[in-house]
Amino acid sequence: MEELSVLGAGTMGHSIAISAALAGMTPVVYGINELDLQRAQQNVREKLNVLTAEGLIQSDETEAVRNRLRYTDSLQEAIENATFIIEAIPENLTLKQNLFHKLDEKCAEGVILASNTSGLSPTEIALRTTKAERTVVTHFWNPAHLIPLVEVIRGQRTSDQTVERTFQLLHFMKKKPIEVKKDILGSIVNRLQYALFREAQHILALGAASKEDIDAAVVYSIGRRLPVTGPFLTADMGGLDVFDTISEYLFTDLSKADHSYDEIRALVKEGKYGQKTGEGFYVWTESFTKEMNQKREQMLIHFLKEDDKLQ
Repeated sequence: MEELSVLGAGTMGHSIAISAALAGMTPVVYGINELDLQRAQQNVREKLNVLTAEGLIQSDETEAVRNRLRYTDSLQEAIENATFIIEAIPENLTLKQNLFHKLDEKCAEGVILASNTSGLSPTEIALRTTKAERTVVTHFWNPAHLIPLVEVIRGQRTSDQTVERTFQLLHFMKKKPIEVKKDILGSIVNRLQYALFREAQHILALGAASKEDIDAAVVYSIGRRLPVTGPFLTADMGGLDVFDTISEYLFTDLSKADHSYDEIRALVKEGKYGQKTGEGFYVWTESFTKEMNQKREQMLIHFLKEDDKLQ
């Protein structure tokens, strides 16, 4: 079993650590200060309470899982016994390069250095390291303890052994890793997600439908199929002749925009970023925020329970 350290106690870091602790590991969580670690511990308690209430873990296991997590604001203490490190600090290339340079100097040669970046290049992150073959991206999806997928993204020099060990760790954590063989911008899921988001913006800009109806169109149609069939399985089941014919006439009419549309740009300019500021495309009252977060969490837990039945 790997000795795991998670560098970063924020939204992704503490959630990744929960996944490891649920699998029986004893991860170390590094935060920048005591307040950072206190917030992480509170978030861990809240998430474990939800998992317990939903029956994903037994009440007598909750404390044991929580006690497997160790916390420190000393980077040296966080990495001294680690064999596998997952970085989950803010999305800033310079910050990540500086950290990986430091880790490359301090960690023994066999320690894997992974980044949880959602879009930055693993090749660029490893640029200041001397052992780039041991660097890789492990892109967990938020919330990391509820979403099984992890994109394992190779840099130009990432070794097969690094990828193999990464898959072994993620399988042990009961995740569903996929390999991204080339260092492409946005990897797989963000490219697909933003292709959908671009077309949604385009339809809204055309005045063809309201944002509410566009959202509903996804939730109550393809959203119902996507938990079972991805794009290629869907095409096979629908008939490749049909999908080929529709592609021929529809592709030419789809958005080819190379930037965001006017409505989202106007909202950003006004400081309306969505849930975190109280307004975006929607108005995020306290009750609406609580309702939508609970709905999403409960649905993700439902799918986890279904996954367990299939294993």
